Amino acid sequence: MKKILMSALMLLCGVGLFTSCDSDRDDNPTLQSPTTFVLNTPAIAGNTLDIASSSKLVLTCSQPDYGYPAYTAYVAEVSLTEDFNDYEALPAQNSARLELDGNNVAVALTNLVLRANPEMTEEDFPVDIPVYIRVHASQLTYGGTALEGTSIYSNTIKLQNVHLEFSLPPVEAPAQLNLVGGFCGNDWNKAVAMIEVNGSRAEDQTTATFWRMIWIDDQTGVKFNVEKAFDGNEIGFDGINIEGGLADQIEAGNDGYIKAKTAGWFLMAVKATVNGRDLIYDVTFNEPEVWLIGKATPTGEWNELMEGCKFEVPTTADGEFKSPALKATPGTEDGGCVRAYVKVPGWDWWRSEFMVFDGKLVYRGTGGDQDRVGSKEGEFLFLNFGNDTGRIADK
Repeated sequence: MKKILMSALMLLCGVGLFTSCDSDRDDNPTLQSPTTFVLNTPAIAGNTLDIASSSKLVLTCSQPDYGYPAYTAYVAEVSLTEDFNDYEALPAQNSARLELDGNNVAVALTNLVLRANPEMTEEDFPVDIPVYIRVHASQLTYGGTALEGTSIYSNTIKLQNVHLEFSLPPVEAPAQLNLVGGFCGNDWNKAVAMIEVNGSRAEDQTTATFWRMIWIDDQTGVKFNVEKAFDGNEIGFDGINIEGGLADQIEAGNDGYIKAKTAGWFLMAVKATVNGRDLIYDVTFNEPEVWLIGKATPTGEWNELMEGCKFEVPTTADGEFKSPALKATPGTEDGGCVRAYVKVPGWDWWRSEFMVFDGKLVYRGTGGDQDRVGSKEGEFLFLNFGNDTGRIADK
C-alpha cells in the first residue's frame, strides 16, 4: 500500500481562516458564545499516512466565531472511534494552524491502541488504523482556565488509514518511591522517601530495590508512589506480592491500603521489576532489625548479624532505636568508627547502611562511602526513623 509522508500533509493543508462579526466595532468588541468552529479535512485524509516518517502533522481550522478575532487556545484530541469514548489530548497551541508533533501523536495513538487491546504487545506493531481528530477551542483567563462561554468543539475529521509504529519509551524501574499513610496523617507533604539499595539497579533499568524502616499502623496503613501525590498511580495491597518473615502480619486495609494486623515497626523492602509494559512489586516485610558492625561493636568484628550487635526496638511510632553500648573509636578508617545498617535480604550490609551527622540520620543510598563518626566508651547510638534524626550519647 502506498504511503504518503506526513510532510505532504503540511504542504496540502491551507492556512487557517479567521472570522469576525461585521457588526462589532474595533473599539468596542462584544464577546459572543461561539456556535461554529470548523476543522478542515486534509485533501489526503483518505490515503495511508505514515506517522513515523515526518516530524509534524499540520491541520488548519477557523477561529470560533467570538464576534471578533481573539487569542484562542486550541487542543487537538485524537481517538480510535468517532464517539471519542476514549481519547488523548495533545499539547495546547495558540494558532488556528495546528502543528502537531509527530512523536506526540504517535505516543497518544499507541496508548489508545494498547488501552483498546490489552492483549497487544510491542511485537504486534506496526498497525494500520483509522484515526479521528477534533479540536477544542477556548479563550483562557490569566489563571489558565477557560473563559466562561468561550469553549467549543470543532467537527470531527477522519484520517482513513494511519500507519503506526510502537512509539512508547521503554518502561524502567522507578527512580524513587515515596511512602504515605497513617504514620504521617496520610499527608504527602509529610511522606517519606524510600532508600534505594546501593547497587540494586540493573544497568538496563529493569530492576531496583528500595527499603525503609517504617511504622505501619493497624488502622490506615501505607501506600507508595513515585510521585508524592494521590494521582491514581499509588500502589496498595492489591498491587504487590507480599513476602518476608512478617508477611503474615500484613493485610488489606480500607481503600486498598497495606495495613498491619498489629501496629508496629517493619523493615519494608520493595523490589520493582519491569515485565513487559508493567511493573511488578515484590514487597518483603521483615523484623525491624538494626545492627552495628565493626570496631565500635562489643566484639569489634566485621561479620554481619553478630550476636550482641542488634538495636533495641521501640514500641511507639516516635520512639528511638537504641544500640548496644559502643566501644571507644576515634572515627577514622584505621582506628575504627561507628557503622550501622539494616539487612535487606540478598544484599551486603553496606548497601543499606546509614549514620548520624549533626543530629540528622543520613542514608548511604546509591552514594559512596560515608564519613567516619567516632564514639566514646559506653555511649549508645540512638536512631529515630520517624523523623530521620539520631544521636550518639551516653543516655
